[in-house]
Amino acid sequence: MFLEMSWWIFGILLGLLVLGVDGYPAEDLVLSLPGQPNVSFRQFAGYVDVDEKNGRSFFYYFAEAEKDSYKKPLTLWLNGGPGCSSVGGGAFTELGPFYPTGDGRGLRMNKYSWNKVSNLLFVESPAGVGWSYSNTTSDYNCGDASTANDNLLFLLGWYKKFPEYKSRDLFLTGESYAGHYIPQLAVAVLNHNQHSTGFKFNLKGVAIGNPLLKLDNDTAATYEYFWSHGMISDENFLAITNECDFDDYSDECTKALEEANNIVGAYINDYDVILDVCYPSIVEQELRLRKSATKISIGVDVCMTYERHFYFNLPAVQQALHANRTHLSYSWSMCSGLVNYTSADISTNILPLLKTIVQNHIPVWVFSGDQDSVVPLLGSRTLIRELANDLKFKVTVPYGAWFSKGQVGGWAVEYGNLLTFATVRGAAHMVPYAQPRRAFLLFDSFVSDKRLPNTTYPPIE
Repeated sequence: MFLEMSWWIFGILLGLLVLGVDGYPAEDLVLSLPGQPNVSFRQFAGYVDVDEKNGRSFFYYFAEAEKDSYKKPLTLWLNGGPGCSSVGGGAFTELGPFYPTGDGRGLRMNKYSWNKVSNLLFVESPAGVGWSYSNTTSDYNCGDASTANDNLLFLLGWYKKFPEYKSRDLFLTGESYAGHYIPQLAVAVLNHNQHSTGFKFNLKGVAIGNPLLKLDNDTAATYEYFWSHGMISDENFLAITNECDFDDYSDECTKALEEANNIVGAYINDYDVILDVCYPSIVEQELRLRKSATKISIGVDVCMTYERHFYFNLPAVQQALHANRTHLSYSWSMCSGLVNYTSADISTNILPLLKTIVQNHIPVWVFSGDQDSVVPLLGSRTLIRELANDLKFKVTVPYGAWFSKGQVGGWAVEYGNLLTFATVRGAAHMVPYAQPRRAFLLFDSFVSDKRLPNTTYPPIE
């Protein structure tokens, strides 16, 4: 009897060791990252298997809310590409708790981190992105359908590691090609809920920034943006307007587009046309020499991506994150060269998926940094208005300014109490990177189910 009792106690202790005393996976707990400031919240990182037979596994990073994490919602963030890292992008460049330091060997606090109001989850998806991998080479041939299914399996597997979050409000967010990823995942979640007799996701909202929604519209908007910002000539824009329908490219259209791209040139950051560019060869040399690579342009570290790349490839960082467990033959990079993504999927019209989400009474917010020429607000605003008309939604908040700290944060319009389009003034393709304060206020409003503050301030004299 005593022997049986001893084994029983041993089993309990072993279970506590594996799961952690409060149901969290102790083996994924990040004790501290190299050069990390002291924080009061916990971080976790590791792998979730999405296909054990093929050996396909996704790497994730999770930061608890800064305070009262037990009563805050869960937000999943995905970057785009297709094939770019949400851990490298969202978590450590945009909205997570840390940014890399200028020397690429440590971290500094992001005082506008979204984990002030939500628990934050980031995943490198699909397989082949960042530290996510598969033991089956054919898995690197993927597309929207397989990615949505794998992201659903990831979430289900992640909830097994973190069962406390099963009942939490869930928000799905992302940017760029996540304009495909997030709506497709949201529809997969809704389908799961419809057919499941057990666990159901508590999906509360979808928000996507500078999202690719309809390729022909968004591409046309890029050249309209170039022209409206004085980056190409009237004559060049008229040639594009007359020759291009952005569905079937004629020789004349291709020639006009090439002329526009040559005029804009290589010394402009298309993702943020007002930022200076960072010169890789100079930065990489400075990082190797232990010098700070930070270059500031209107308050933004334009070399942060190179500092992040250097930091993530430090062995001590990978060890602290429980990353690269298969000892990949290549270094970590923001966007994958392994992923062979189905090109036809890029042309998919996402508006019908957004319509389905809204018809299930899930609020959808689309926000656009107004300095982005890659997926400009000009296209997104038009598409959201078309969607509102299709849904027969009336305007519930007229198009107008919203405010942050007494300044215009951007402009917004709401349709039918469920569909919001908002611009973020002075922001780029990566809105939280270029305008962290305004992005945080927008996110806080979104997860709090509040409209953006549109208080009218007295005129400046």
